[in-house]
Amino acid sequence: MSTDLTFVRNIGICAHIDAGKTTVSERVLYYTGKNYKMGEVHEGTATMDFLQEEQERGITIQSAATTCPWETGGKTYKINLIDTPGHVDFTIEVERSLRVLDGAVAVFDGKEGVEAQSETVWRQADRYRVPRICLVNKMDKLGADFDFSFKSIRERLGANAIAVQIPIGQADTFEGLIDLVTMRAFYFDSTELGSKFEERDIPEKMKDVAELWHHEMVEKAAELDDVLMERYLEKPESITPDMVKAAIRKGTIARQCFPVFCGSALKYVGIQRVLDGVVDYLPNPTEVPAVEGVDPKEPETKLSRPHGDDAPFSALVFKVVSDSHGDLTYIRVYSGRLEKGARLLNPGNGKKEIISRIFEMHAKDRDALDSIGAGQIVAVIGPKNSITGDTLCDADNPIILERMVFPEPVISMSIEPNSAEDKKKLGEALTTIRREDPSFRSTYNDETGETIIAGMGELHLEIIKNKLVRDMKVNVTVGRPRVSYRETISGAANDVRGLFKKQTGGRGQYGDAVVSVSPCTKEQAEADGLKMVNGVVFVDKISGGVIPREFIPSVEYGARQAAASGVLGGYPMINVKVELVFGSYHDVDSSQVAFEQAGALAFRQACTKAGLALLEPIMKLVVTTPDEFFGNVSGDISSRRGQIVDSEMRGNVRLITAEVPLSELFGYTTTLRSMTQGRATSTMEPLEYRVMPDRLKEAVLAKG
Repeated sequence: MSTDLTFVRNIGICAHIDAGKTTVSERVLYYTGKNYKMGEVHEGTATMDFLQEEQERGITIQSAATTCPWETGGKTYKINLIDTPGHVDFTIEVERSLRVLDGAVAVFDGKEGVEAQSETVWRQADRYRVPRICLVNKMDKLGADFDFSFKSIRERLGANAIAVQIPIGQADTFEGLIDLVTMRAFYFDSTELGSKFEERDIPEKMKDVAELWHHEMVEKAAELDDVLMERYLEKPESITPDMVKAAIRKGTIARQCFPVFCGSALKYVGIQRVLDGVVDYLPNPTEVPAVEGVDPKEPETKLSRPHGDDAPFSALVFKVVSDSHGDLTYIRVYSGRLEKGARLLNPGNGKKEIISRIFEMHAKDRDALDSIGAGQIVAVIGPKNSITGDTLCDADNPIILERMVFPEPVISMSIEPNSAEDKKKLGEALTTIRREDPSFRSTYNDETGETIIAGMGELHLEIIKNKLVRDMKVNVTVGRPRVSYRETISGAANDVRGLFKKQTGGRGQYGDAVVSVSPCTKEQAEADGLKMVNGVVFVDKISGGVIPREFIPSVEYGARQAAASGVLGGYPMINVKVELVFGSYHDVDSSQVAFEQAGALAFRQACTKAGLALLEPIMKLVVTTPDEFFGNVSGDISSRRGQIVDSEMRGNVRLITAEVPLSELFGYTTTLRSMTQGRATSTMEPLEYRVMPDRLKEAVLAKG
């Protein structure tokens, strides 16, 4: 395969759960010659879903990476492909994949169009400025409707969608597709697993419809390119397919338009044309902006790295997988070359890392390489101190690339090892899982002797529990899932003193800090140019040296420690601004420890004076239900302290969007199924934290 970057595409496949992403990936691997046998999700034989848990549940849990060749137009392209999960509990997998991709294929269900999770994934791709092409999949499904799905992309996502294909028939009449650029029809032979297809003239009955779609496509393409617009107005008949393609490619890379394809991965229709679309419309590594970062020594200084082998080396770690042969660290190389055995710097922690081996990955199989250049995605063995989001770079030219943002966990449960040997194994296993999964947290409570694990949802924690027991052979007993509450202040308190004074013969301890606290959201902090860390902003307002400079970080540390352990019920505090306004010190007795204690005392007293509130996580719940069950479902949501914010009809089903406290949603899917004879489905994702009603707050605090 060519190492010329113009022949490389780094793409991901992302979508709502059950839109058919993994089936699309399987077809891609088959048609590119990477697989000689087609795997199926519903049979548990999909290559990209290689974890036992994935095969049993028929869902994707972790993103899998693979590299495959694609030949089109007499040239061979190298496609680095990442298949991502659709389930919201594993949104972190989507997040970290999008961070390192140059383009994505967004897959939609031909019957459902844009679904709740599709919007979340689309917003994530917007945040990382990833160009996309769209595939309306499952066109063979009963109730599939291309027009409806296409409109939903435009209306619900606000995207400038341009259809470059339309289906010939839909649902049980679906038999092929029309390419609107070349105005030719394609029919796929399912007996040959779709690897053979015929190109024919457009059928007579479809000519008028195809003309209408073609005209709209050319018009939309002309809006993206001034030269084409001029020609469109003066000599429309002279516009060639290549001109249309070039204009749409330009618009796609600039994220001004999104070409829409159609097909059925399950029935082997249209996937090769989507691969052609990846080559035709998505950018190669040189066409995306140079990667930006900061100087580790001067974080205010912005740096960038051009995409090229001769620039200083820089790469981003986007995934760590524990392996019996050594941890596999997945990296995206942005600039420079990497040789086997090279020493790199992790500028985030200052540690040096040795790259002992480099692999090109194919799901769980691998090919060894001696060196790798810019624009590639590979796995390496060697790094010991690098986790997801870290930068690896040339030690003489350090740079820290933009980090990923990981959401806070919303649900936790206690986990107890069954024996002393299991206790030792549990500590190691949790460290391993934390390295692999940045959205997972685990803490040990000294007072109760409990280990608490926290994650993004019930399914997330269940998968982790199974991983501990089945894969890591740690015998554990787990408690009931618990909600991760937060604390905050309901008002402000000024000039509250924390004095720590101890005299025990000889040298004493003396620390004195006066602080003011006030409510502050992350948005307010950013607007004021302040940095919020773990929900707390600390501002140093000391003047005149009333507290020596070396003790101020100790006051901040003390306040932050107090915030982490909470004041009201032991839950972390968020949305608090702490200002250190005054204090005093003793020439002999003052120490860092004393000022840490003073900072913690002042913070707790100030927060108590300001008034404390308990916050609970609110979930955005989207229920798709046959209309006849609308009354039952909405009544049940209300009984769970939920608020319905939107309700719309889609054919004969109703989409209900509600905001419901997480504490009321345990076991919700089971209740929903029994209430609707198994015909309704639901998805949920974390929305925000909100103040809890007093009567419920007391009950939670009483439980402790």
